[in-house]
Amino acid sequence: MGKKRKNRPHFVINSSRQRRLVLGLSLLIGLLSGLAAVLLKNTVHYTNDLITNGFEFGRENYLYLAFPLIGIAITVVFASKIIRDNIGHGVSKILYAISRKNGKIEPHNMYSSMVGSTFTVAFGGSVGLEAPIVLTGSSIGSYFGQLFHLDRKTLMILIGCGASGAIAGIFKAPIAAVVFSLEVLMLDLTMIALIPLLISAATGASVAFFLMGSGVLFSFDVSTGFVLAHLPYYMGLGILTGFVSLYFNQATMYIESRIKKIADKKYSVLLGGILLGMLIFIFPALYGEGYEFLMEVINDKADGLINESLFGEHTQAGYLILMLFLILIFKVLAMAITNGSGGVGGIFAPSLFMGGIFGMVYAKVINLLPFGQLPVKNMALVGMAGVMAGVMHAPLTGIFLIAEFTGGYELFTPLIITATISYLTIVMFEPHSIYTKRLAERGELLTHDKDKSVLSLMKMKSLIETNFRTIGVDATLGDLVNEIAQSERNVVPVVNEENTFFGLVFVNDIRNIMFKPELYETTLVSELMYMPDSFVHPNDPMEVVAQKFQDSEHYNLPVLDEGRYLGFVSRARVFSSYRNLLKEFSDE
Repeated sequence: MGKKRKNRPHFVINSSRQRRLVLGLSLLIGLLSGLAAVLLKNTVHYTNDLITNGFEFGRENYLYLAFPLIGIAITVVFASKIIRDNIGHGVSKILYAISRKNGKIEPHNMYSSMVGSTFTVAFGGSVGLEAPIVLTGSSIGSYFGQLFHLDRKTLMILIGCGASGAIAGIFKAPIAAVVFSLEVLMLDLTMIALIPLLISAATGASVAFFLMGSGVLFSFDVSTGFVLAHLPYYMGLGILTGFVSLYFNQATMYIESRIKKIADKKYSVLLGGILLGMLIFIFPALYGEGYEFLMEVINDKADGLINESLFGEHTQAGYLILMLFLILIFKVLAMAITNGSGGVGGIFAPSLFMGGIFGMVYAKVINLLPFGQLPVKNMALVGMAGVMAGVMHAPLTGIFLIAEFTGGYELFTPLIITATISYLTIVMFEPHSIYTKRLAERGELLTHDKDKSVLSLMKMKSLIETNFRTIGVDATLGDLVNEIAQSERNVVPVVNEENTFFGLVFVNDIRNIMFKPELYETTLVSELMYMPDSFVHPNDPMEVVAQKFQDSEHYNLPVLDEGRYLGFVSRARVFSSYRNLLKEFSDE
């Protein structure tokens, strides 16, 4: 006989030694995540410089028609032939791992999303680097959690540490990084979780400051703080950015779904690359993340707004507003085409880009009116927070990120007003963020609601009980009595030779005739059985199963797969499993 396999122990944070381990790991994870963020940012920058070789959008910009196709093609080959996994939609992948895989993220994600996003973005893919680096950081956290065999709750904290370190490293915004992990990754706000997140965020930001200097992604002097007279305009900006966010989310989901319906991947890559190249050829501002263009246009430098060789040079204010509005519309198309055709990137940068552009358009249109005197820079910055709050359903992340961009809190009040109203506007039409919509539709989303979260963690297939003795549909009462005598349960499922389910016999229903031998041969099981009013499928979410128990008031429900009997799920076992998971999930 072989040796009995021992279960590996799981450590939990219930002693000072184990807490020190987690704090030490949070420091290490923050360091590695920050380094990964710096590495990715610099790699994309120098790769872009290498391939463009100083080309400008003049006559020689025909090369830019081909760059997006080349980048997406390389990314797809890398993902499908080398990694052999889908490496896109980084934040959604993290949420899926938290909700369905107990926080276990594939180790290749520690580098694969960085490689994929480098080729995608450096060659012009109109997406951001934040989601790939968040997935990288979270994968690092998951790796160390699994390496030390930590329990699920602690593993979630380390995943959040990786995300916080990565966001802090790429934006140099540690507070926003911590808020992102709490708000978007839906970690519980407890001191046990908060301290490691703060350590990782501070470490990631420190690494970025040390290696890339003190400059931040956006550095603006906010000359005009909050003016009370501008309050209605900030409220209006909040409502409008909510609708911009709704367009962002719905257009993205629709375009990506349409591209993914193309059966042959080669054609989707070809179509996506060509369409993206054409959009970038017309609107150079759509190339890559778009941060440099955004800073230039906010500072009244509209160079590269469109391909001037096609449209000529125009400086009129109305023409500028029209071009910015078109870029706003086409940015979503370019982003969705990039991701849908196989590119790797996130929606973080596009949401900031669109928010800044829309804030500028909003301010410039109002300033054309006789009474308009809005600060364009401030409106652009606040617009970023508004669109981010709506797209990601994360108002706090938007508020603190822009506050850290500006190096102060002069705009804190308008940021709160606009981000909150934007969020309240979009949730009236779309209850889920762009990150969570697909997961929520499949019932695979972990939420802040502990009851729903625990139910989502329960596995239906592990709860199926098979110790019920079955009886044939053509059997007699005598056969049934013999089965009942050998059974441990008071319910007997009725099936045929193919295990097709026909009904149930409840022992209490036939107790009055069980001891009448004269009926054993004349009474058939088909006369005694009944079809239950409720049953479950093995792939049903546990929330649905719990609701069926509540509606039917049965203690056992049959599990059927296309009419075939698989077993039963019992109320007692579901409740017992629920209590055990709730105890593990709780912080007490």
